[in-house]
Amino acid sequence: MIAFETIESAAIERLGGEAELQAALVRPEPPESLAMIGDDRYLSVMCRRIFRAGLTHRLVDARWPAFEVAFDDFDLARVAALTDDDLKRLATDESLIRHRRKIFAVRDNAQAMQAIVDEFGSFGFWLAEWPEEEIVDLWAELKKRFMQLGGNSGPAFLRMAGKDTFLLTDWVVQALSEWNAYSGKTHTRSAHADIQALFNTWHGQSGLPYCQISQILAFSID
Repeated sequence: MIAFETIESAAIERLGGEAELQAALVRPEPPESLAMIGDDRYLSVMCRRIFRAGLTHRLVDARWPAFEVAFDDFDLARVAALTDDDLKRLATDESLIRHRRKIFAVRDNAQAMQAIVDEFGSFGFWLAEWPEEEIVDLWAELKKRFMQLGGNSGPAFLRMAGKDTFLLTDWVVQALSEWNAYSGKTHTRSAHADIQALFNTWHGQSGLPYCQISQILAFSID
């Protein structure tokens, strides 16, 4: 396996220096901060990620204040109690993005999140306690528990929420192949386990967060 410092050196060279690389890297929230974020904010971020899928982020973000009003600031109990008639009405609201399945997923996901809150005390605590060296298992859990969080949407939600996770973007997958670290399918559970093991090794070598390791991989290739 290639040493991560070789990959990092390539990224530094491509970006023009160590300072330029550091300026481009995201920084995850510490577990104590994740645990303190309100459940309503997690639901809002989750739903915003879902609506971003397939649309420009700028379009969704511009409409998001209207979503906050329409869904009672994403209060879990209120959203979970919405009726089908309520959701049908919202699906025709021109101030929102009129995607029926995603509108209905807001209520479904509020109910799923409420189940986690009932069991663990808060969604943030549940998220904070999940070990990053098993982050692909969290991807699978999100896909199982929530609507519209398959594929890259689950990891992308975690990144937006501040939870440390790597992403398998096209650039990251290409970098894994070009560095002869991993090639082949990247969407199966066994592939995720193999790639997790790679990232765990590189995390041990570098001490960097998983999110930064995946960014550096993407920056390391042309």
